[in-house]
Amino acid sequence: MNSAVLRTPLHAAHVRAGGKMVEFAGYEMPVQYAGIIAETKAVREHVGMFDVSHMARLTFTGPHTLEFLEWITTNDVSKLVDRTGQYSLLPNPDGGCVDDIIVYRISGEEFRMVVNAANHAKDVTWIRSRNTFEVAIEDTTDRTSMIAVQGPQALATLSALSPDGAALAAAPAFGVVETTFGGVGCFAARSGYTGEDGFELICANADAERLWDALLAAGVAPCGLGSRDALRVEAGLPLYGHELGDTMSPIAAGLGWVVSKTKSFIGSEPIQAAREQGTPTKLQGVRLDSKRLPMIGMKVFVEGREVGEVSSGVFSPTLECGIAFAFLASDVAQGTPCGLEIRGKLEPGTVVNKRFLKKPKSA
Repeated sequence: MNSAVLRTPLHAAHVRAGGKMVEFAGYEMPVQYAGIIAETKAVREHVGMFDVSHMARLTFTGPHTLEFLEWITTNDVSKLVDRTGQYSLLPNPDGGCVDDIIVYRISGEEFRMVVNAANHAKDVTWIRSRNTFEVAIEDTTDRTSMIAVQGPQALATLSALSPDGAALAAAPAFGVVETTFGGVGCFAARSGYTGEDGFELICANADAERLWDALLAAGVAPCGLGSRDALRVEAGLPLYGHELGDTMSPIAAGLGWVVSKTKSFIGSEPIQAAREQGTPTKLQGVRLDSKRLPMIGMKVFVEGREVGEVSSGVFSPTLECGIAFAFLASDVAQGTPCGLEIRGKLEPGTVVNKRFLKKPKSA
């Protein structure tokens, strides 16, 4: 392992739990514990947790914070009320994306942002360079830890550890509750990267192992990067560098729903043009007829015509087949039979909605 690789405050806990450690986004992180299939099923059927402390956390304060965030992000920050959040993008002037992010409003003059680990330094530099609004920007990543608790039993499990179970249950998607779990003070946001209900918990580094151990004792399965990737592809969730990038339109990625149609922001003109005129390719799902593993860059064919290539691919433990995201020619419709070129042969599959699993909404 590279000596320059960072470790989260939960590193020792991962080693104790038998986590297989790998380098990811500059950190030594667990790729799996019991195995990708077992961990994916734990999250889909019960409850699992992920150390996501490598993701960066920023705090913005000042009287012009809302105005600043409206300018540097695509979604309508003005629609947020206190203790709510939204998925959004950091756009660039050319209509591509610096990163995809989550923005939380704490009050009218305080907001928080979570950004991708691999883009941490780039994002902070980008944001600071656009700060002509005299907003105070604080990077709290190094002194806080973050654990994602995900699955159909996440709410019940966390409520049993907290005195504020009713507030947790009432929180909307991306809603924020500040409470304790097993005596550990946390910023708890109802969000995640799995397609399941759950919360992302942010606490002080000194309390991270105590929180992790309390969750373990409550029956939450530790899960690694491998299952997290399988879960996010099953749920149709993009990964920066694969479905989003500096030269990739969020419209082509199917993310027009997080792009405001009314406000002006960095890159709003080329993004709106892409929305109006369409894009040459669009992100689709490909479901194979077999358990073969789709790999990034594999070509997709329809009736002998190359129509695109894979941007992410996994074996789906839930669907028990290979599934992939692929940027395909915009005239390729869902339901179209296709072939994925694997070692010189076409593996049969079907173009489908990229949300491979659609969970029924809670009553």
